Amino acid sequence: MVLTPDRQVLLVRFEFPTGSRWALPGGGIDPGESTIAALQRELLEEVGLVMAPIGPHIWERLHIIPFLNGMFDGQREQIHLVEVPVAFEPRPAMTWEQLNAEYVFELRWWSIDEIRAAGDDVRFAPSDLGNLLHDLTESGPPHAVITIDV
Repeated sequence: MVLTPDRQVLLVRFEFPTGSRWALPGGGIDPGESTIAALQRELLEEVGLVMAPIGPHIWERLHIIPFLNGMFDGQREQIHLVEVPVAFEPRPAMTWEQLNAEYVFELRWWSIDEIRAAGDDVRFAPSDLGNLLHDLTESGPPHAVITIDV
């Protein structure tokens, strides 16, 4: 989670066959890659953030995705806090064609208040992102990793 001191968070808009989702930037871990190395690589590829200081592991989430064929797949997310001094213009290292192939179509800074006030037609992942961010910015990083829901 890329967060500024004035409570702006950088989100990625994914376009899936089932609809749009605004979510935190990130991605998979390559074989032999550490969690931190994967996070630094993904931040460079998706948003153009070079060697950002990776903060504490604050949340984790298991997301199971039902496929059209009735099978299930999923991902285990390990969410780290990445604090940046100001909102910057994202400049992904990947091309938009490459990002679109991964269902990424937009990068945007959101205030926590905007997320919390968004209507039902705007979907976030995790779905309670606004309240989670509010709690984080009010109370600081948790002392232990919090498991969050979809």
